[in-house]
Amino acid sequence: MELADEGGRPRKKRRIHNESGPYILRTLIDNVPLTDGEASDALRISCVEFWEGNLYIGTSGGEVLHYVRIPSDPSEALSAPNFILASRVKPPFTPPASPELGQLGVQQILVLPRVNKASILCNGTVTFYSLPELTPAFGTTQVKGCNQIGGVDLNLEDVNTLEGDGELVLICLKSRIRLVRIGEEKPQPIRNIEYGGCLGAVRRGSIACVANAASYALLDVDHQQKIPLFPISSLEQPSAGTIGGQAEDISSAQPNSPGYAPTARPSAGERGGSDRGHGRSTSLGAFVGNLGRQQGSSRPDSRDRYGFDVPDSLGPERSPIRSVSPSVPTTSGNGPARNDLPPSGQRHPPVGHEEGRSRSPPQAAAVGPPLLKPRIWSPTSTEFLLVTGTATSEPGVGIFVNLDGDVCRSTLEFGRYPEAVVLDGGPKGGKSQPGTQEGDEGYIIAVSEMQEEGSLSRVLEIQRWDIDAGESAYRKDWIEVTTPSHSGDQESRLSKLPHYGIHRCHSISETPMPEVYEKLRLERLHLLRGDDFQHTPASATSSDSRTKASLERVSREIELFESHSFPGNGAAHESGDQRLPPDWEAKRNKEEEQFARRFGNLDSQIVSFAENQIWSVIRNPIVIRLDSALDSAEKRSTETDGQSVIDRQKVIEVLKGVQYQEPRTETEFLSLGYIRQKASLLLFKSLTTAASLGVTVPVEDMRVIEGALVDGGLDPRVILLNIPALCDEVVEGEGGIWLHGGVKSIASRFLAPLNVSDENLSDELLELVRRFLAAWRRKKGFGSISDEKEVFQTIDAALLRVLLKLDARADTAQSSSPSAHVELNALVDQGVDCTDRAITLLEESRRLYLLSRLYQSRRMPGQVLSTWKRILQGEQDDGGDFINGEAKMRSYLSNYISDTGLFEEYGTWLARRNPRLGIQVFADDQARVKLEPARVVELLERNAPGAVKEYLEYLVFAKKLTRYVNNLIGYYLDNVLSKIESSDSARAVLAQSYESYRALRPPRPTYRQFVTDNAIDEDWWRNRLRLLELLGGSHGAASQYDVFAVLNRIEPFERELVPEMIILDGRQARHEQALRLLTHGLGDYDTAINYCLLGGLSIFHPTLGAVPKEAIPSNEEQSKLFSHLLSEFLRIEDISDRIEQTGNLLERFGGWFDIGYVLNIIPDKWSVEIVSGFLVSAIRRMVKEKSETMIAKALSGAENLKITEKFINKCDKAGPTVESAE
Repeated sequence: MELADEGGRPRKKRRIHNESGPYILRTLIDNVPLTDGEASDALRISCVEFWEGNLYIGTSGGEVLHYVRIPSDPSEALSAPNFILASRVKPPFTPPASPELGQLGVQQILVLPRVNKASILCNGTVTFYSLPELTPAFGTTQVKGCNQIGGVDLNLEDVNTLEGDGELVLICLKSRIRLVRIGEEKPQPIRNIEYGGCLGAVRRGSIACVANAASYALLDVDHQQKIPLFPISSLEQPSAGTIGGQAEDISSAQPNSPGYAPTARPSAGERGGSDRGHGRSTSLGAFVGNLGRQQGSSRPDSRDRYGFDVPDSLGPERSPIRSVSPSVPTTSGNGPARNDLPPSGQRHPPVGHEEGRSRSPPQAAAVGPPLLKPRIWSPTSTEFLLVTGTATSEPGVGIFVNLDGDVCRSTLEFGRYPEAVVLDGGPKGGKSQPGTQEGDEGYIIAVSEMQEEGSLSRVLEIQRWDIDAGESAYRKDWIEVTTPSHSGDQESRLSKLPHYGIHRCHSISETPMPEVYEKLRLERLHLLRGDDFQHTPASATSSDSRTKASLERVSREIELFESHSFPGNGAAHESGDQRLPPDWEAKRNKEEEQFARRFGNLDSQIVSFAENQIWSVIRNPIVIRLDSALDSAEKRSTETDGQSVIDRQKVIEVLKGVQYQEPRTETEFLSLGYIRQKASLLLFKSLTTAASLGVTVPVEDMRVIEGALVDGGLDPRVILLNIPALCDEVVEGEGGIWLHGGVKSIASRFLAPLNVSDENLSDELLELVRRFLAAWRRKKGFGSISDEKEVFQTIDAALLRVLLKLDARADTAQSSSPSAHVELNALVDQGVDCTDRAITLLEESRRLYLLSRLYQSRRMPGQVLSTWKRILQGEQDDGGDFINGEAKMRSYLSNYISDTGLFEEYGTWLARRNPRLGIQVFADDQARVKLEPARVVELLERNAPGAVKEYLEYLVFAKKLTRYVNNLIGYYLDNVLSKIESSDSARAVLAQSYESYRALRPPRPTYRQFVTDNAIDEDWWRNRLRLLELLGGSHGAASQYDVFAVLNRIEPFERELVPEMIILDGRQARHEQALRLLTHGLGDYDTAINYCLLGGLSIFHPTLGAVPKEAIPSNEEQSKLFSHLLSEFLRIEDISDRIEQTGNLLERFGGWFDIGYVLNIIPDKWSVEIVSGFLVSAIRRMVKEKSETMIAKALSGAENLKITEKFINKCDKAGPTVESAE
């Protein structure tokens, strides 16, 4: 069925089948014994009142049953309310003058707690009783001929204040209204108000809204004025003299009452301040015209009122309403026909009905159509709600008027004219704002009928009164409360429906709601993993042997340094001695039951009743209402083999409804958390189901699902249990996983099977799970997270597995997630709680470098070095991040290792693999471990012989530790001599190098430069060059090595090692032999000259900087060496070389030669031109020396004369000295 709003737009009706509406019904009392004898189908409950644990039930038989509520058994979780019958009261009444009219029974029970009195209206007679026992009060005082009693000031409803000496009530008589004060003494009449036939009255201060059988009016009970309003039936033609008239004075002589005080009158601000600001007033004709006819004119000025007065003779038995055919079609304005009925199914709660039997009380024969009974309520302190219509089978309209009689809101529409109406709740001021909290909404509940496909049933029609019908939050809900009647015409079907009433009681009653308790209590989720659920996928016993020691060490560290509330299992990685007691789960269940029981009792002030049953009409709690909506979003489908299919949009709609809702109570806090958790689980299940079916989920839905998972607060382990490839990463722990009962019920059904490959997981799903787990990981350390240890072990393991998968796909260009690699490294570097599981995952994924980073985060240097060693030895590492690994190991050994054993083990291993790099570990002065060179040499000789030479070179050349020169020379000699001795080619290479050098024409480089430039890429050749450097006295080694020991080893190879012999001869001062080898063995004339200048020092190594002066021989020694060299030059076989080198020597270094010696040794056959340069320089030197001698002599003579003069002058000054002879 569709309903039309005021603008004619169709509005869909929402049905209540699964308790997702704003109200629900719960049985308060079933099978009330309406008689103390045999049951009678003609009797029914006619009215109900509840006050302070006392339930008063009026029956159509004229009895009042007094029930007392007794406390429930504390041992029972949430038992139904227990009432015991305390008494039966039969109020006295005066039988009607016409017996054929029948009896109405108990019509009304009015409790007045402030004076501890109750007034009961039974068959038109009012009697008075004391609370709570209903003992008669005021003797035999009765008020006869009464239509209704009430009019208690609603402004004093929530305050404990009396109006004067008692409670003021309005007793509606047939001819007038009587204002009476009820106190401890006899009721005291205050005044009579001339308004006859009043059928209902609601009062706010001094203003009462009243109605007779024809129209509504406002009365000022203090000043005796009446403001006529509109008729109850819009078909009634108003009297010509009353429409638009002035407010009428209806005062009359009042009884002299010295105790009378006027009732409180609302101030001007209270009467017209807040509600007139709504801007919702509508012409009366606009909202009444749709019901049958258009009113004549719009609302006049506030000083002129509509209204209809009623003659005193008008009573409830007569009506001026004209006949209306019962066959009038059930339409409302231009809306569609109202012939629909909620489909069969869950109707809550049904009232028994038998075809062909009417349970209405005996009534007088009907005369004309049924009356439209007035319906008056006051939602706020300045407003009244009135209902108008055309017929009981036609729609009704609710009109809001203020205390001045002005329409102040837009209207309400009822599907049919309501049989009864109650208001519940509402914001202060009467107008809901956008930020209205849950529980502040104002609802109106009407008892009505609904027709569909020939069936008729009673329903509770529920809608908001505090918002406009056009607002997005506006909607209607229905609760079907009786079994539909199908046979007969409309009047016949209606007569077969049992009478149904609804009433707002004076006190709040507490109703148990086991559903709330069952949904909110925490229960353990039992994982269906078979008998061997307590598996340990990363246990040390099942791990790779290479990581077994690492896992055992991790376990020991965690046992030592981490505290446990209880040890984990599942994929747990640690164990301890502290265990939970055997009965811990039963105790936990009991504690959770006691905790959740507090939320299972709901307050209600509204009751409904039919026949012999009474129900509490309860504001539907969030958890029931929204949970029902979530349940309706899940369906079973044959297309998915019976798996659940989630209507994602329905779940998203529920989430949006609570997105910004803040809890105000503990119950709301738990309820909202429960709804968010269940909704997030359903959304994620819809996502995994779509992925399994190959259905693409919209990006916007993905964002919503991700937000729901992050904000929902659901234990991430439950989400991971729905992912086949990740569910085995869940660490349940000995304490288990505890969820709200409602979440557990669906989580148990959604559990994914184990050991399913993750190859089919899409990147979108993996990315969502990654972000979800990363968001949860940021909560690490929050004290509000229960089972923190197991939760974050699970999160870290699952996140690591997801990132490994995404990173692997990125490497193969199957993923667009380059950030996964960065996040993966960050995750491992920051450390994970599931270290042993992470080790296993990284081993299985062949990510050894990441494994080493994990060890670094756990400060396990031994495992770091071991893993790097595996990579360097060629084991597969899929990450490819271990670049320049040997250098990284060297740096790590120097900067981070303080354990001597590890330092020696992996330092020597690296030295054996890469000697040049390995010895830097031991040579680093900044290393945290420092070993003596002797210890290093010993380690290298034992574990890395190939690195000994490198280390000795470092000690000698870099550290200048000359005490290791012999060791290094010995190493060089061993290498070179063994090569020469064992290899003819090596000897041939040496001989060839000498011949090649001698074959060079001058100017030629030194032999040292020649062999360096033409070096052979062989180790022994390089060692020989370093040997020459050491033997030549490099780095202060000249005085450190044992010359004779070296000479003894080299002498057998003196023909092959000519430079070495030259150096050794020079060390032994055998200069003539050394110069002979230089001149004739090598032909290195320049080196021979240097030999003479330097005295044989440092002739075969590169000299850096100036030679120390003290190391240079004296001039005499140099002259002697040059003389020997001249003799050797004169014996050079090649005459041209002999002449050239001799002439060059004499010309360049003639100053070191004696001219006589040279002239004697030079062959006479040589031309003077050969030595002309020497002779010229020698003569010049001689002349220079002679001149210098003469000058020096002259200077000496002058100096002698000067000194003699000074002596004479001193003698003259001193004078003679006489010495006497003794």
